[in-house]
Amino acid sequence: MTLAVRYTSARTLDTAPATASEPGPGEVELAPAYVGICGTDLHIFHGDMDARVAAPAVLGHEMAGRIVRVGPGVEEWHPDDAVTVMPLRWDDTCPACRAGHQHICQHLDFIGIDSPGAMQQRWTVPASTLIRLPATLPLDQAALVEPTAVAVHDVGRAAVKDGEKVVVVGGGPVGILIALVARAVGAEVRVVELNAHRRLLAEELGLSTWDPAAADITELVQQWAGEAGADVAFEVSGAAGGVDTAVDVLGVRGRLCLVAIHPRPREINLHRFFWRELTLVGARLYDRSDFERAVALVADGTIPAQRLITKIVPMTEAPAAFEALESGGDVMKILVDCTDDTQGATA
Repeated sequence: MTLAVRYTSARTLDTAPATASEPGPGEVELAPAYVGICGTDLHIFHGDMDARVAAPAVLGHEMAGRIVRVGPGVEEWHPDDAVTVMPLRWDDTCPACRAGHQHICQHLDFIGIDSPGAMQQRWTVPASTLIRLPATLPLDQAALVEPTAVAVHDVGRAAVKDGEKVVVVGGGPVGILIALVARAVGAEVRVVELNAHRRLLAEELGLSTWDPAAADITELVQQWAGEAGADVAFEVSGAAGGVDTAVDVLGVRGRLCLVAIHPRPREINLHRFFWRELTLVGARLYDRSDFERAVALVADGTIPAQRLITKIVPMTEAPAAFEALESGGDVMKILVDCTDDTQGATA
């Protein structure tokens, strides 16, 4: 018998026994080591996704671990291989899949939301979802590959180029990762963030930040970029004010990349889009090439994953970890240690 962290109802998690299923054809059984908690997990925790998530539900899709067993027909993977999982299962028959956009399949199974996730001691998944990890990459750092893949996809969707001026609105984990990936392709980056702790961490990573409570961001952009404005803005805050800021900072033919999940419709200045011929680009999830690029960025230190991990907690402390992230505060990324249900550590 193994343990799993389960969402049971709004703001309620438990740690309960779970039965590991033997891997079938084309499947592998994993021992997740570390699982990150993300904004989508918090939406589930709040009860906002009850229409989609069937309780009790095992959460978690940001993970790294090792293979325990392989099912029939799986030849390229072996026990003890270090892996992460691209948690997407598509049908290959819908119009999106037929057009080559399997990652946004119209009937997508997002593993960890629509089906059981990684926050358990044993987890069976299709071998097709596995991404190999370097043997030298610590598994706690590798748990940040999935959100880094999000950032890689976002920067790619926005077509960020060397020398461009980029504004990232929202300095949470994904916002910081977007800023780091954009910087890695040669962009000049500014991060807009209200939270002082997050600004300090970003600055320690060599990023420049602005506090929207202390200054007019549009004026700062004019000083920084001149009359041209920013080339690209990423909206990662999920707030109405963040949308306004992201639109206002863009120069002529600027690109706005929408990353955050906005649970309700937002007003947007369409006249600004008309007047400056702006482009709005949606960015959701990732594909295998994004994941492989993310592995390389974490492994070579371009993404200083260890600096983004605030703490690591045992499975039994997962509810408290969700509450800590919910409160905002001096927290960036919390990992759940699925290797031992009694011991936790502070990173």
